[in-house]
Amino acid sequence: MKRVAIYARVSSTNGTQDYQRQINDLTAFASQNNYEIAKVFAEQVSGAKKNSERPALMELIEFVNTNNIDKVLVTELSRLGRDTLQVLQAIELFNQSKISVFIQNYNIETLLPDGNINPMSQFLITILAEVARMERKTIRERVESGYKNHLANGGNVGRKVGYRKDNEAMKNQYAEDIKLLRKGYSLRNIQKITGTSVNTLRKVKAIV
Repeated sequence: MKRVAIYARVSSTNGTQDYQRQINDLTAFASQNNYEIAKVFAEQVSGAKKNSERPALMELIEFVNTNNIDKVLVTELSRLGRDTLQVLQAIELFNQSKISVFIQNYNIETLLPDGNINPMSQFLITILAEVARMERKTIRERVESGYKNHLANGGNVGRKVGYRKDNEAMKNQYAEDIKLLRKGYSLRNIQKITGTSVNTLRKVKAIV
């Protein structure tokens, strides 16, 4: 019998939403397919938040890697998040652990029964990745334009001379990264979860 975990999410910005419908739909699907539901993870939080700012998702990522889970069930891809890059990072983490993500509204899984990447899901993910790339390119162009405009008007860019973030400030800012470091996660995987650069993670690792 396949062991699965359910993940449900609604936006914290709309108090009328309820994730129970998602749980009911996925529970029915699991029952129809004779899956054992190991645990249900649900939260009310904006999908625009980073993965590291979503407690239930973080707990899910840790749980599936230590409890012999075969699949993660979600009603739709947007339940994993509205930030395309964050969604892709989460899916990649699951794929690396040979845990398939079933997306109910597309009736598709990220992995095939043999554990290889599902080409159809990869096609979908590739499209999302391209959207994310275009979004990042647009953001970079806006930032660069803002810098140029700032400098053209006599502004300064960069940290003040002599500025250096102290260790306590680093520990507070990167508390989630530190938790993952202490749990033995690799720098690359932490980067995928939290979005913190590997160079910054090396600095954080040196002070814990």
